[in-house]
Amino acid sequence: MIAFTDLAFAHEKNRPVLRGATGRVPQGSTTILAGKNGEGKSTLLCLLAGILTPDAGDVRVGELRSPGQEDRIRRAVRLILQDPDMQILGATVSEDLMLSGDPRDPRFRAVAENAAARLGLTPQWDAPVHTLSFGQRRKLCLAAALVHPPDEPPPRILLLDEPLSNLDYPAVLEMRRILRANTAAGLTQIMAAHDLDPLADLADHVLVLHQGRIALEGPPADVLPRVRPFGVRPPYAEWEEEDEKK
Repeated sequence: MIAFTDLAFAHEKNRPVLRGATGRVPQGSTTILAGKNGEGKSTLLCLLAGILTPDAGDVRVGELRSPGQEDRIRRAVRLILQDPDMQILGATVSEDLMLSGDPRDPRFRAVAENAAARLGLTPQWDAPVHTLSFGQRRKLCLAAALVHPPDEPPPRILLLDEPLSNLDYPAVLEMRRILRANTAAGLTQIMAAHDLDPLADLADHVLVLHQGRIALEGPPADVLPRVRPFGVRPPYAEWEEEDEKK
């Protein structure tokens, strides 16, 4: 389970992003972290991944805690950024997938090849990354997140920042299939999103971030009908522009 209590964080002094955020993510759940743009969803994901350290409060990932054990949290949690080009470092698919280990180790190579196969990237194994489509580059980041040292267990927690943004319809369908497969494999997934339509039916838990705090938390059926006051459009809802002007 992931839990965070009274989290506070500011990128710049006197400009807090989180102001005492408290919430939890059940093990094995697929959770939506909802909120309008600028509410700090990406910052919260970075704190949960051990990339940032809270100014106050704490993060718990199983038995691990931050502050104090960020390095171990980073080995247990994988963060997939919204822009794949910020995360891809290798010149080819295979090189990118094997950057975290020894490519001469056949056991490690097998882990990387399995990750590529799982994400449907085997045909692109030797392809230069600049030849990949946006959707393929995002899949490459997901595949890289699943690569691990052969003597260590695979990561069980994925944090995805806007996983469906900038994807066309076929790519959205494929990414939804991948997210479902991850759920079936028992992975814990947190998906930051402001557009809930293409993700709502995949989730079994929802957090709503507003003004630096978790404003709503719980099952989708309880939370999603109540998100509009926090600047989030409920999934499948009409655009109530005239009502909002009143």
